[in-house]
Amino acid sequence: MARYEELTIDQGSDVSLDVYLTNVDGSPKDLSGFSAAAKMSTRYDVSDSDKIPFTAYVTVPTSAGIVNLSLSNTVTSTLNSRRRYVYDMEISYMDSDSNVIVERVLEGLITVTPSVT
Repeated sequence: MARYEELTIDQGSDVSLDVYLTNVDGSPKDLSGFSAAAKMSTRYDVSDSDKIPFTAYVTVPTSAGIVNLSLSNTVTSTLNSRRRYVYDMEISYMDSDSNVIVERVLEGLITVTPSVT
């Protein structure tokens, strides 16, 4: 089950956040061989072309269990500060039978604070 987190993004700013993934015992999840993806949107049911992708990657060393999500100021400047957005993040890997295994690890709402400058 994905963890729920509400985020706040400043309109027109570069945004970067690290997501720390852990095992049940609290140790860092080894993300060797994993990839990450994250998107945000005004609603869950919009077409894929209307979703805003985060730049998402597993940081090095992969044994630290950290995924970085970022948006450029160009992207955040187009966000509507009068709307709330939904988002989620998935990690995936290929198992020994060449099946892609996907796990949603984070989801929630994003509030955008308006920019004057």
